[in-house]
Amino acid sequence: MESRSERFLVIGASNVARHVRESLQSCGYEVVRLTAPSDGDLREALASSYQAIAVVTHDDVLALRYALTTARVQSTTPIIVTMFDHTIAARLRAVLPQSFVTSPADLAAPVLAGSCISEKLLAVRHTHGRQAEAVAVSDRGPEEVPFQPIRRPLWRSLAVRSSGLLRTPDTGTRMLVFGLAGLLAVIAADFAWLLFGGHHSAQSALLDAVRVVTTVGPAPEAHGVYAVMSALAMLVTVLLTAMFTAGLIDRILGPRLVGLVGARVLPHSGHVIVVGLGQVGLRLCRELTALGVDVVGVERNTQAPGLRLVRALRIPAVVLGHGDDRRLLERLGARRALAVAVVGSDDLDNIATAIVAQTVAPAVRVVLRAGEHGTLSDTGTLLPLGVVRDVSALAASYVVCWMEGGRPRSVVSDGNSIWVQTDCGTFLRRPVSKSVETPDNRSLRVGIGIGTVDQ
Repeated sequence: MESRSERFLVIGASNVARHVRESLQSCGYEVVRLTAPSDGDLREALASSYQAIAVVTHDDVLALRYALTTARVQSTTPIIVTMFDHTIAARLRAVLPQSFVTSPADLAAPVLAGSCISEKLLAVRHTHGRQAEAVAVSDRGPEEVPFQPIRRPLWRSLAVRSSGLLRTPDTGTRMLVFGLAGLLAVIAADFAWLLFGGHHSAQSALLDAVRVVTTVGPAPEAHGVYAVMSALAMLVTVLLTAMFTAGLIDRILGPRLVGLVGARVLPHSGHVIVVGLGQVGLRLCRELTALGVDVVGVERNTQAPGLRLVRALRIPAVVLGHGDDRRLLERLGARRALAVAVVGSDDLDNIATAIVAQTVAPAVRVVLRAGEHGTLSDTGTLLPLGVVRDVSALAASYVVCWMEGGRPRSVVSDGNSIWVQTDCGTFLRRPVSKSVETPDNRSLRVGIGIGTVDQ
């Protein structure tokens, strides 16, 4: 391999940083990598000059600290920083004009969204207004194709929004709905009995029916079968009232992430179930929602930071639970879904969820996020898990292209190759590193979706 004179510095312990280092080295560049440097280690490394510097970490605050220290020592060297928080990223751009800030989640979301919508799309992203850009694969490689955001008929939207009570996802809400339905059923039955069988006036029948439901008792003149049925109805009402009250309290005090009516109800069909609401999951939900696709988010951690951003990002419905829970997937309509996107940060959890999703809905496309530990790459050679997209490799290819002097616009993947789109619209194939370090420092083989099967 021909050695080149350019020298690069990569800072970070993430898999993206490892991919960046290995990709640059495979191209013949000299690369210095610092995983978790102290201030002294960083200043010592910055004593040398570099063609470009990459700060690639999972911690935005740590990335900000490294970027500021680096810029103070080498004020003219181009710096690329990966950050998830847009507020911090905007501030960093203002403070350090020589820096370029990008987000692995923002880069991966269009790729994952394209795989969710159609197996023919490599990526799709919304632009301003109701416009969208899509990239599809052809014999000549990736090419931009027209894409119209999904627009559902008004009657269907109204039908879905008004029928949310029939698709309640959590136990508390089901108790509230069942208790309320039971109380209304008792009132209706008692009212009909008195109105048509007891020849009461409508006003008198309604009053006596309400007396039974509130366990005040039937009318004093009640006797015979009606008196017995009223007594049984009052006993049942005690249980129904307890269920309704418990569900109502849970609804008021708990996180209200799914609506009973309106825009936040669970969709009926043609939706995408996104499992894992970390940075990648939130960006994917936002992208799909902007494209007109109904989304249901699933998050198992009740204290997840992303839950606070659900409403701000206008994500319609979010359910608290485990994505590998078969009953939960069935209640969320996995069989009628457009796709199930498993985008958690743990490869092993993603594998478990993908297997359950394929069992529940074998005809539905499963899209998986990979790249954190390399587990999916090895497992995918033995078991078809769905459409696998390596988020770390996508981000690394984008970063490497920028460090080499290119001005990348986006990055796409078909599961076997990665292309970076330049600012002029051309797609350039990028080499992919062949190994990745796991947390226990073992080396695993890596391919981008090796052995996977598109469902």
